[in-house]
Amino acid sequence: MNSYRRAGRTLKDATEDVAALAQEGRLTELPGIGKGTAQRIQQYLDTGRIDVLAELEAKLPEGLPALLEIQGMGPKKVALAHKELGVSGLDDLKRVIESGELAELPGMGAKSVEKIAEGIKFMETSGERTPLGIAMPIAEAVAERVRALPGVKRVEITGSARRGAETIGDIDILCQAKDGAKIIKVFVGFDGVKRVLASGSTKGSVTVEIERGRELQIDLRVVPAESFGAALQYFTGSKEHNVRLREIAIKKKWRLNEYGLFDAKEKQLAGRNEEDIYKKLRLPWIPPELRQDRGEVDPEADFSGLVTIEDIRGDLHVHTVASDGKNTIEEMAVAAKKLGYKYIAVCDHSKSSTIANGLSIDRMRKHIEAIRKVDEKVKGIKVFVGTEVDILPDGSLDYPDRLLAECEWVVASIHSAMGKGGKGKLSPAERTIAAMENPYVSAIGHPTGRLLGQRPPMEIDMTTVIEAASRTHTMIEINASWQRLDLKDVHIRQAIDAGVMLCMNTDAHRTETLDEMRYGVLTARRAAATPKHIANCFTLAGLQKAIAKKRG
Repeated sequence: MNSYRRAGRTLKDATEDVAALAQEGRLTELPGIGKGTAQRIQQYLDTGRIDVLAELEAKLPEGLPALLEIQGMGPKKVALAHKELGVSGLDDLKRVIESGELAELPGMGAKSVEKIAEGIKFMETSGERTPLGIAMPIAEAVAERVRALPGVKRVEITGSARRGAETIGDIDILCQAKDGAKIIKVFVGFDGVKRVLASGSTKGSVTVEIERGRELQIDLRVVPAESFGAALQYFTGSKEHNVRLREIAIKKKWRLNEYGLFDAKEKQLAGRNEEDIYKKLRLPWIPPELRQDRGEVDPEADFSGLVTIEDIRGDLHVHTVASDGKNTIEEMAVAAKKLGYKYIAVCDHSKSSTIANGLSIDRMRKHIEAIRKVDEKVKGIKVFVGTEVDILPDGSLDYPDRLLAECEWVVASIHSAMGKGGKGKLSPAERTIAAMENPYVSAIGHPTGRLLGQRPPMEIDMTTVIEAASRTHTMIEINASWQRLDLKDVHIRQAIDAGVMLCMNTDAHRTETLDEMRYGVLTARRAAATPKHIANCFTLAGLQKAIAKKRG
């Protein structure tokens, strides 16, 4: 197994095209690639599969790989439970936890089993909703197909997806057309539909299959032009926000629903456009992301100037092949430039992140020089020398200050020992604050450490962390990766109110995921963030000034 890992790392770090090396019969010239491994690589290039891998997968119980997604269940523990107790899926695992058999296995114990049980509970309670980053591309693709149908005048994604919620229950799409039955008939027959749940004259419901065999429901509603705005407002929600609007309407002796706003005599006062609904209720138009009943229903509120994707001038946390990324420094810089960015920070992992191929001090010094060379080579974009340095359990950093001083931008993150501390151990908040005290730490990366649907946030006192960020002039990251979306909206608002500067980054490990910045923007808008609150909305000179403020 280790030989395959070495081979994988060699292929990832290869500077020549692997397919070209295979065609020339030179694969075995690469370190760690023997004759057998070269044959399997060639088979994959030719067929897209490896026979020995398929054979191994066929021998594996179907439910076993899913156990790896449970917090506390690594490959060794899954293998041990399977070998010793015959565990082949989630039901088996629950059984041996309840019987006490799992705790009796070598290396397990009561505390480990308690953590695994908590991981199961978290996975089951969070698994009913779909992350925005999975649902939104599906919603956009389906909406585009509906938009192309004859007779369709307008299509909008509504519901929690339009509000930019981090997870959604199902996809809601609204369509303006006259012949609803015809549109619905075509919709339920789209390629990729797994099941048809409903098919009528104004509404169709289907499911599509997503990861791990789960199904995601998609609802399409067809409404006439005179009700489109009212339906858009109604189905965007949230429920609590809509209740507030209906209360205002009732006080005026009006009625508000998905068909429109009506007076006491059933005359339609508004409904064609969403903005007219708010205007008639004497409210400003409220951006969808803010419709959460958190004080936004206010006649005096001003929601102009919320951050947009066009405001983002750069990405300050990306990875390359130097650690666990998939693209080179130059490829990441060129891709960022194509997005219109003016700067990018290359922040590969530090040495303690061994699973992510973290850089030793010697490798980091060479990496710094490589970044500087790309900065000189690629014109029109500033490539910052950066690092994502681990915050160690004792609060110290993974690199010495003399090395951090050579970096222009330092993101400090917790990647291990995420427990709450106690008995002489520092808590996540204490570790984070200790890192903030270092003058070279520019920002704290993914501060709560959560992975949506996979790992809950650390038990971290964000109030204390935010206060320390304000005091030390340390930025806090809004990690835009859809698996994280960390900070979440309530903490973003808390940081803004405390005067803390934020930065929004994708944590991209390949060029394609630079596009995930949009999920961070949606999350920031849910907290009413504007460009002045986010450092990478600044010009290059403005950003450098903000960085210098911390370094003194």
